[in-house]
Amino acid sequence: MTQASTSRDAPRHFPVIIVGGGQAGLSLSWHLCRRGVDHVILERHVAGHAWRAERWDSFCLVTPNWQCQLPGFPYAGNDPHGFMLRREIIDYIDAYIASFDPPVLSAVEVMKLRRGPGGEFRLATSAGSFTAAQVVVATGGYHEPIVPRYAERLEADIVQLHSSQYRNPHALPAGAVLVVGSGQSGCQIAEDLHLAGRRVHLCVGNAPRVARRYRGKDVVEWLDRMGYYDIPVEEHPLKEEVRDKTNHYVTGRDGGRDIDLRRHALDGMRLYGRLAGIESGELRFEPDLRANLDAADAVSESIKRSIDGFIAKAGIAAPVEAPYVPLWQPQEETASLDYRAADIRSIVWSIGFRTDFRWIEAPVFDGRGAPVHRRGVTREEGLYFLGLQWLHSWGSGRFSGVARDAAFLADRIEARALGAPAALDAAAVGS
Repeated sequence: MTQASTSRDAPRHFPVIIVGGGQAGLSLSWHLCRRGVDHVILERHVAGHAWRAERWDSFCLVTPNWQCQLPGFPYAGNDPHGFMLRREIIDYIDAYIASFDPPVLSAVEVMKLRRGPGGEFRLATSAGSFTAAQVVVATGGYHEPIVPRYAERLEADIVQLHSSQYRNPHALPAGAVLVVGSGQSGCQIAEDLHLAGRRVHLCVGNAPRVARRYRGKDVVEWLDRMGYYDIPVEEHPLKEEVRDKTNHYVTGRDGGRDIDLRRHALDGMRLYGRLAGIESGELRFEPDLRANLDAADAVSESIKRSIDGFIAKAGIAAPVEAPYVPLWQPQEETASLDYRAADIRSIVWSIGFRTDFRWIEAPVFDGRGAPVHRRGVTREEGLYFLGLQWLHSWGSGRFSGVARDAAFLADRIEARALGAPAALDAAAVGS
């Protein structure tokens, strides 16, 4: 990896520019290197930045290590059914980079991308101008941390963090902590705080959950054998809507286990419905805690039933497990809470991110600002996306499936570079 040093007078040209040096950009670079396609990765920070700077200390994967399948670099450790910790993930990324030395220009922020008058793409960056015949946007979809405007109503001494800024329980001031959001990050952060002995208040949203193990195997292994991770978007029952679905909460902590919020409630964690607003020193909650807990359990049980069906159809011998029985039910819905009286001195907002592709000036977005594509190929010839959640399948935004997506785009990039583009019908890509 190299720091950018470029003249600001004349644009630097590359046949292919990849914007973003995460696992998606690196995976595509590996394929292009193998094909001899000249290219460069422009990375705003350093390759693998999100794993280094936007994860908490006890973070670990929620998918087993055997699913880490970066191209040319599958997991080779001695714990394939374990879950890599943050430090191990960074080591895996660093070892991958060292294995093929991708052409990365670090500390280069792309501020604008547009089609130039000669047909080439022009990129305005913090290190000067670049041009390219083809551009791949591999920045993922987690760009702007979401914090609601009513957070401004909290008193100034309340420490507020987004989940991407949380590091460990000791970095927060003494007192209780409110975690808003119960997706994967919210539940894992709430558990991290709870296990450290902190008083935790958790606002539970509509995120689903999944069991860690069922009938003798990790649920991920069952779903892999069932072919779920290979289902393309267009064949999924939800079609395009699946891209907006929240990830199921579960954890790889301590070798992997369920996150059962009901059990945590029995152990003292305070659960509420979704946070509706903040008024006059009070947190206001939606009356939907019980419904959200029940819905999360229902999704987990439905996944188990689908596994039951697969086991029966395939004639697999597997131990039988009884359905889950709720350990705790809220007796009443809490409507409001005085956060001063509850000694809440810090809040972790864990309600996700917004995408921000405003720097791209190309007619490839829908009314919500999301790119319209088929497997990352847009209607704008030579412009691609990679690393988005459900770009093609469940694994597209993960270590498990990005290699296949990268290979698909590398084939098209190479073909176009050789003058024989594998063009897609515009109607198939979308309007």
